[in-house]
Amino acid sequence: MNNLDILNESKKYMPGGVNSPVRVFNGIDANPPIIKKGKGVSIWDEEGNEYIDFVLAWGPMILGHCNDKVVKAIEEVSREALAFGAPTKLELELSKIMCETLDYVDMIRMVNSGTEATMSAVKLARGYTNRNKIVKFGGCYHGHFDGFLVQAGSGVLTAGIPGSAGVPESSIENTLVAVYNSIESIEEVFKAHGKDIAAVIIEPIAGNMGVVPSNKEFLQRLRELCTEYGTLLILDEVMSGFRVAYKGAASLYGVEPDLVTYAKIMGGGLPCGAYGGKKEIMEKLSPLGPVYQAGTMSGNPVVMAAGVATLKEMHGNPKYYDHIEEVGAYLQKGIEVLSEKYNVSIRVNRVGGMMTMFFTSALKVEQYKDVRTCDEDLFKRYFVHMLKEGFNLPPSQYESMFLSTEHKKEHMDKFLKALESFLIKESK
Repeated sequence: MNNLDILNESKKYMPGGVNSPVRVFNGIDANPPIIKKGKGVSIWDEEGNEYIDFVLAWGPMILGHCNDKVVKAIEEVSREALAFGAPTKLELELSKIMCETLDYVDMIRMVNSGTEATMSAVKLARGYTNRNKIVKFGGCYHGHFDGFLVQAGSGVLTAGIPGSAGVPESSIENTLVAVYNSIESIEEVFKAHGKDIAAVIIEPIAGNMGVVPSNKEFLQRLRELCTEYGTLLILDEVMSGFRVAYKGAASLYGVEPDLVTYAKIMGGGLPCGAYGGKKEIMEKLSPLGPVYQAGTMSGNPVVMAAGVATLKEMHGNPKYYDHIEEVGAYLQKGIEVLSEKYNVSIRVNRVGGMMTMFFTSALKVEQYKDVRTCDEDLFKRYFVHMLKEGFNLPPSQYESMFLSTEHKKEHMDKFLKALESFLIKESK
């Protein structure tokens, strides 16, 4: 079966033919390739077409596809352990690695996804503070938990809807929304509701409205306000953790979270998530405390083995982060040169191996309103062109591209050559 036949057949059995909305390329004049295999920076579809991958399973494959050490770890443990729903030494090993190598994590709780990590962290914050309200920021996406689906980014932006059907008003009545990177906005929220706010959750480097980093002064002021009002600060590092730096965005900004969430990279490509933080807060979790959260597959041995292999490799090789920064800076510079040469407005936001090309004439992209100025039609034409040229890119203006340890300058040069041919057509 070719790609289109598989997609059409899938639509008979799965809504839209997919298990996550962004995969279907809604609004883009192209059909998604059906991916069969991957190795290093390349993936291949069912028709045998090769693509240089800048999606990397939406971030997890920082070591590239099917890294030999990660695959070996999965193969070895899967011969004798798939799932038990019982304690294993492997979950101790991964937990110990994280608690001993991350500055702000005294204790950790393993879960199965980023959504599960963020929703559980919020529940814990409410249980610890005995307060109900939470604050999120417009354009930040923390998973599909009901309480987060207010001015979320990513797929919600792409679909052009304000939130989601199926979410009753009662589920979001305790969710307050502030303006990302606006000190004035968050100060106003605290002034009005400070004594009732259990937690503020934020992507310190937003990746779900495209890559939009926090301003350092903004994030530091947010930390001050949370401390002043007895509110917990939750850094959602599902996307940025272990990627922009081994210790995540928290280490780049020097801002200490009360709780932090992880996923993506920490599972080596398998379904995984975690939330952790200060011991006094984490000990409120059952079975020690009154906040109940459980998961049959949490700490799954195969996933833990992949996570151990991945984090040991990344922690043991800090040069990897230097390499990703080097090729990322090279690509960013090349894009900016081409943008100026052909007079096509592109703003590049990048932190390490996370990057977005915003097709906008805005001088800076720092807030949700800036993101909304992008030329979506231009992006769609760019995406289709690059797909035909053999590049797997995020099929949304409001997502991040990702780089791995396996990307080299030769891959960046191929990207820039393909981009130049697109810009030549657009500038005529």
